[in-house]
Amino acid sequence: MPSPSQPSKLAKLFSLVGPGILVAATGVGAGDLATAGFAGSQLGVTVLWAILVGAFFKFVLTEGLMRWQLATGKTLLEGVARHMGLIPGWLFLAYFILWSYFVGSALISANGVALLALVPVFDNTMTGKIVFGAAASILGLILARKGGFKLFEKVMGVCILVMFVTVTISAVIVAPSLSAIAKGLVIPSIPKLNEGGIGWTLALMGGVGGTVTILCYGYWIAEEGRKGPEHISFCRIDLGIGYLVTALFGIAMTVIGSTAVASGSGAGLIVNLADALAVSVGPVARWAFLIGTFGAVFSSLLGVWQSTPYLFAHLWRLFVQKANTQASSAADTNSKPYRFFHYALAFFPMLGLLVEFKEVQKIYGIAGALFLPMLTIALLILNGRKKWTGDLKNRPITIVTLVSILGFFSWMAWRSWFG
Repeated sequence: MPSPSQPSKLAKLFSLVGPGILVAATGVGAGDLATAGFAGSQLGVTVLWAILVGAFFKFVLTEGLMRWQLATGKTLLEGVARHMGLIPGWLFLAYFILWSYFVGSALISANGVALLALVPVFDNTMTGKIVFGAAASILGLILARKGGFKLFEKVMGVCILVMFVTVTISAVIVAPSLSAIAKGLVIPSIPKLNEGGIGWTLALMGGVGGTVTILCYGYWIAEEGRKGPEHISFCRIDLGIGYLVTALFGIAMTVIGSTAVASGSGAGLIVNLADALAVSVGPVARWAFLIGTFGAVFSSLLGVWQSTPYLFAHLWRLFVQKANTQASSAADTNSKPYRFFHYALAFFPMLGLLVEFKEVQKIYGIAGALFLPMLTIALLILNGRKKWTGDLKNRPITIVTLVSILGFFSWMAWRSWFG
């Protein structure tokens, strides 16, 4: 038995792979779960390959961010401030504030719906969503504000374990033949081309992992003391494990969706999938699936509540106060910008509880689609010069991959806004 002063083997393992798991789990929101479930219901398991491609895209983007930080000792935002000027930072700050509101609204609503499904004590579903959603937001604020990074890691670890185990087991129980799943993973195919098949496949690829929360990986590896190029191999393994977990979770949700005729949208779809599981497997499967879903949406909320105040405080310091980028990049958690944004994030988005979840989720999805092209452009510029990143600069294959990602997510953003 380890002594009270010594971390357990599990704690040591999580400290090693934790940042990758955290950034992946934070990106798994109710919208991503709903997209995977609905895509499975509409297209079956033939589009599982799209989940692997989407996870690979997010891995490449996060790896590029990590590579910049380990090579330079500065965050990506500091790189933008120093080499790309203040205007991109001001534009991103305005975008970030809007994104935070909409993602906060979506996550609060999702937690309210998930908790109401687990504890149906309200006759009026709108009342239950408001009460449970507000309670989840306040709990997330307390855990993130008072518990610090170590408590955050522990709570996230529990949520991630619950969501992964319960949803994966549910998928195994209802899964079709292994040959069908294997074929869907390795043979690219898009059924129902003229009936929305392309749109659902693209949504599945874009919905794997997070958007703005990708930036948080830099802060989380800093919390773990990872500095310098010597950590790059281990960080790649860490990220690989994180996005593998995300991909497996997306595959499980798609498999579950393929076994049911799903209806609804957003978090409501998750409840409908749970009801379908109860019919085909039994009530235990329904409860296990709902518990796993709540673990997913609450871990996402907690991750956003913990990380985005860091980003806001850092953006404020760099682009409003115009701080020297040579100074320490650590966010002052007692600063006024940090504390203001922490409380604003927990309470202002509660207004979204008065709006239909699907409308909030739609706007959030549109806002999130714009970030990935911006991030890709920044990585092409900042990691493109040996003078800045040394031997960790973009290689030709990385450049080709990033340009492909830029084209894909630019198209996704265009479809979101004008499609």
